[in-house]
Amino acid sequence: MLSPAIHKLIKPAIFVVALVPLAWIIYRTVNNDLGANPIETLNRYTGDWVLRFLMITLAVTPLRKLTGWNGLLRYRRMLGLFAFFYVCLHFLSYAWLDQNFVLTDIIKDVIKRPYITVGFASFLMLIPLAVTSTNAMVRRLGAKRWQTLHRLVYAIGIGGVVHFLWLVKSDIREPLVYAIILTLLLGYRFWTRVHSSQNTVASGTVP
Repeated sequence: MLSPAIHKLIKPAIFVVALVPLAWIIYRTVNNDLGANPIETLNRYTGDWVLRFLMITLAVTPLRKLTGWNGLLRYRRMLGLFAFFYVCLHFLSYAWLDQNFVLTDIIKDVIKRPYITVGFASFLMLIPLAVTSTNAMVRRLGAKRWQTLHRLVYAIGIGGVVHFLWLVKSDIREPLVYAIILTLLLGYRFWTRVHSSQNTVASGTVP
């Protein structure tokens, strides 16, 4: 068990580390180090960090169960909000730099291109999760409804991986890595849930 003082240090440390990718891309932008296609570089970079934070957020519960460190749950909400922060940057880079905020062009693109359709749907699903991330919203919704709503993160993770897979088309090695990680994380959740249900049933049949 870590002391409360260490917990107080971990949270701001995670916050600072989570902002490092933003600082790095700003540094590269200022120094004209975004390659031949700066817009694509920004889109891909921010999109990569959305997936990374989603995977890290989804890994919190399995790691807590495997290590017994319940304190990990203190950081899950913040990690999820950073996933939302980077997806906002990802969408902004697309809507601003790629589409110049022309709403009709954005709508046509979302409808016409399947990988953007899936990505945009995942972005929309993240919004209610971010809005209801506060303790006040947990109390207002009730724990059960709040948990049900936040299970959308599983669909969002799948949507993010599919979005990336359909985007790259040919070289699928990187999205495949995310797909494997996501499969392991969701598979572990499914296994523990089934195992827990079986134990509940078994214990209920004991005289």
